[in-house]
Amino acid sequence: MALPPEKASELKQIIRNQLSQMNVHGKIRDILSESVREELGKNSQGLSEADLIQALQRRGIVDDVMKELKFLTEVQDKEATTSSKPATHFVDKEPAELKKTKIDPTRRNLYLQVLGGRAFLEHLQEPLPLPGQVCATFTLYLHFRNQRFRSKPAACACEPDLQDGFLLEVHKDSLGDGSRMADATTLLSICDPVHLVLIKTDTSSEKTLIASHYLEWRSVLSSPDGKMSISVELLGVGTESKVPVGVLNLKLEIYPHLTQPLSKEIVDTQLILERQKTAEKERLYLIYAKQWWREYLQIRPSHNTRLVKIFAQGDCEDHATLLCSLLLGFGLDAYVCVGTKARRVPHTWVMAHGTSGDVVFWESLTGHRYIHRPVNPDDPPLVEQPKRAYPYCSIGCLFNHQSFYANCQPSDTVELSHFDLNDESKWKPMSTEAIKSVCAPGSSTSLPPFPPLCAPVIDAAAASNEIELVLRGLISEHRKDLSLATVWDDHLSYLLSPALAAYEIERTTGVSTGNEEFQDAIKRAVPDGHTFKGFPIHFVHRNPRRAFATCLRSPFCDEIICCRGDQVRLAVRVRVYPYPESACAVWIMFACKYRSVL
Repeated sequence: MALPPEKASELKQIIRNQLSQMNVHGKIRDILSESVREELGKNSQGLSEADLIQALQRRGIVDDVMKELKFLTEVQDKEATTSSKPATHFVDKEPAELKKTKIDPTRRNLYLQVLGGRAFLEHLQEPLPLPGQVCATFTLYLHFRNQRFRSKPAACACEPDLQDGFLLEVHKDSLGDGSRMADATTLLSICDPVHLVLIKTDTSSEKTLIASHYLEWRSVLSSPDGKMSISVELLGVGTESKVPVGVLNLKLEIYPHLTQPLSKEIVDTQLILERQKTAEKERLYLIYAKQWWREYLQIRPSHNTRLVKIFAQGDCEDHATLLCSLLLGFGLDAYVCVGTKARRVPHTWVMAHGTSGDVVFWESLTGHRYIHRPVNPDDPPLVEQPKRAYPYCSIGCLFNHQSFYANCQPSDTVELSHFDLNDESKWKPMSTEAIKSVCAPGSSTSLPPFPPLCAPVIDAAAASNEIELVLRGLISEHRKDLSLATVWDDHLSYLLSPALAAYEIERTTGVSTGNEEFQDAIKRAVPDGHTFKGFPIHFVHRNPRRAFATCLRSPFCDEIICCRGDQVRLAVRVRVYPYPESACAVWIMFACKYRSVL
């Protein structure tokens, strides 16, 4: 494939610089003067280009050059091909063995190597795992400019053996410049940090967020050889956000190397200016927010008692913010609502605004959905008003990453509130430009662009079958301990599948379907004089032992699993429904039929 003229020129310059750094020209002259005539037995006039290349190969000069133009990167099962598009997802497979491969010399890349960890004192007394033993592991996740990667799992230890390398492509956002190699000045203007997230997976496959860190990588631009080794101290999350959890040893390298590195003073000055610019934006926003609040209080004095909170923090707020972000990622018009629930307890939940004007509330702590139908207090007493199904009492404000609205209706009671956000007589908006100045992705170094959602990598059928087989074994063992025999009815298990699909549809859309057909199928499968019992339950994890322990705490499920009687037949059906980021909804139904004995 022919390169464009500008790319060919850049490639020639790279090769020329590399040959100059390695003093290849001097080595060639030495070979010509010392040994070429002796090795080839020819005079200098008859020396051909092929003869010269052969002599260079014998001396190892060609191999040395190629080694400098190659580097370690991760490859998949088939040969990796050069692509100008950045990686936007990763595959949930064990990483392939590292081997040498070529990179596109016309693209600027940041190579980040993880060279192990230390000072993870929580695991100071962690014993070394035996071969084949299942143990807790650390996994490092990276996000940089719409590219996502993850490391190989490493056993949890005081000095975890996190050894991996990631090739991060540095590219410009503007059209027409994406294929041009970024120079040092362009690299310095890219303020996106590398987001590092450390996850711990325990022996029961439960995942825990250990640390989140934004790495400023541009200091490597002032390194003369384009390389830099650094130690990154990771801090905890939540209440332990100021407590160190460990240290990662990292090595940064720019590929291809910069011909003219920047001075340390220039890099430091740029970083200081960016921090000052961010601080100035935040100062101006706070001035605007105070003025906006004064105007809001002037509308009605009682607004001073309403829950209009710009800065909220806590478990409930974090759950609501996460759920709102996921709904926004799915393309919904979602907002976090700040208000109160029963007994005027402060609470947050999520609202989704439909294109037809429908308003749906989501409870982030339970996943329950509620349709909002406002009550009209001016209607005559005989007019039937909708009954409130949600637990929310009042709402003071709502917001997402682009907008903020304060409730300025006469009553902040949820059932009396209307959610036409374009009506400024009901909702006072905050300036979108002011919000974007401090909250837009990329507006500051502390707010990098949102990472792309990853497609699910869960095999739904395989996961469903695996969980179902484990549950069958657990039920059989449990009944055996009670001196009860276990006989499975595969046909009855099969009939439970449509019900689980209908439950998931109802959960996601609010529409109930297929109930009559399911009941009719069960009636046909259960003989006269027999009784059928079923117990469906929903989980958001795929741990069958944990799910079984939860189900046994329900008296209804325990009655089915421990069923006694004549001609007892048991059934269990599992269905896993995967979603982006490998989140999943797991539906399990336990059922039994038996002959009724009076």
